[in-house]
Amino acid sequence: MAREMGIFETMYNCRAMRRLKPDPVPESILIKMIDAANRAPTGSNRQGARWIIVRNADQRRKLADLNRARATGYGGGNPTPPDAHPADKRDRLVAAVRWQGEHMQDIPALVIACYRFEESIVDSPELRTRAAGSIWPAVQNLLLAARALGLGAAPTTMGLSDRAAVREVLQLPDDMAAFCLIPVGYPYGNFGPVTRLPVEETMRWDRWEE
Repeated sequence: MAREMGIFETMYNCRAMRRLKPDPVPESILIKMIDAANRAPTGSNRQGARWIIVRNADQRRKLADLNRARATGYGGGNPTPPDAHPADKRDRLVAAVRWQGEHMQDIPALVIACYRFEESIVDSPELRTRAAGSIWPAVQNLLLAARALGLGAAPTTMGLSDRAAVREVLQLPDDMAAFCLIPVGYPYGNFGPVTRLPVEETMRWDRWEE
């Protein structure tokens, strides 16, 4: 039996994996991943997270086309933070995003994280934005579950930029919106530790002091 990863080991090694094999992922594993995502905290226990797992080849191709329109120019003219992203790391990141943009239609499962709004807030952009904040803990749960299950994943919003087109492809009702696209599959590369700024640079006690 494979060793189960501890929660801290999973978090510290949950690297964004964008180069994914076309090998199919068993349905039972995908369901287990979504079930874990649904365990995340949710505002007022509304449980508005909804998930669409796109496996149909034609559907994947439509979403890939929407994503490719944005991924092709990714990295052009974007500033590179010198501490967090050295030039070589930035180049690898850009290459991986562009690779995924060219191959997204071949990735076996495209998970769309959506939120279903209560009737009372459907027509209020401000309340919709506040309510939809609950989707992000669920997305993080999904990423951790994918890592623990040996799957590669990385969230993106580029492919959802054309909201009208996405709504048509996914046939979303008026009370639902798509917020994140997570390609999921078995990675070509190796899992490894994530590199982040040290806590000394990102945390202060009581108030912000340089």
